[in-house]
Amino acid sequence: MHPHAQLLTRFYESFARKDAEGMAACYHPEAAFSDPAFGLLDRDHACSMWRMLLGRSRDLAVRFEVLGADEGQGEARWEADYTFTKTGRPVHNLIQARFAFRDGLIFAHRDGFDFHAWAAQALGWKGRLFGGMDWFQRAFQKEARRTLQRFMDANP
Repeated sequence: MHPHAQLLTRFYESFARKDAEGMAACYHPEAAFSDPAFGLLDRDHACSMWRMLLGRSRDLAVRFEVLGADEGQGEARWEADYTFTKTGRPVHNLIQARFAFRDGLIFAHRDGFDFHAWAAQALGWKGRLFGGMDWFQRAFQKEARRTLQRFMDANP
């Protein structure tokens, strides 16, 4: 197995154990992360996002498959089942992840998923009605980033 595939396995095993520090150790100091819910984050914000999400999660179950990795890039597919804390609604999310590596660590991490499908589960009728609209996703990202910043301010 390529060392970068081992790195991704370590990252997702840490995730499944709710070990945010183990996940953070897999990121390059100059790493970037992006997904449909938070948008683009630098390493510090991404690591804090994982800490926040894992710290709030009571019933998170993560399953993953590393699809491949080489010297430059990697790919994984993962799924998560959890209760969205703001609404108490159950969510089953399917995520496609792409990675780039530098110095043996994750340099770029991009999670992709169907935001509309996710919003319908997590937010109910508002997500079903508006989740496919760009303005709604932008507004959600803005609020998610505000929540993350409050978490970071409270947990330096």
